[in-house]
Amino acid sequence: MPRGSKAKYTAEQKRKAAHIEAGYEDKGVSKDEAEARAWATVNKQSGGGERAGGSGRRKPASEKASDRKESAKRAVASREGHSRNSQASLGTQTRDSLMKEALAKNIPGRSSMRKQELIEALKKAG
Repeated sequence: MPRGSKAKYTAEQKRKAAHIEAGYEDKGVSKDEAEARAWATVNKQSGGGERAGGSGRRKPASEKASDRKESAKRAVASREGHSRNSQASLGTQTRDSLMKEALAKNIPGRSSMRKQELIEALKKAG
């Protein structure tokens, strides 16, 4: 039998659990097992019993969309004005991507260079 009080669950969640439980019992699963599976399913689908407002667990879709737009604007702003070989652009790349660029430009000694040395060598190579 499932542990814990079901008082915090909404009426809809309780109805859903009862419906799921009945379905399992129709398939021949024991009453206790059917109840446990039903509540596990309800918990997985809805995240458990109802919570007080403002818990911060879920954002409305409109807020998510505006956050994505804001993030995209910041990303564009951070890329603006930097040429491909600028210090700012090269500094944001990983050492592996700098190494591939150095390989393409055939820079000698690249395998033993640190990230900052790769950036300087790539800037010199143009």
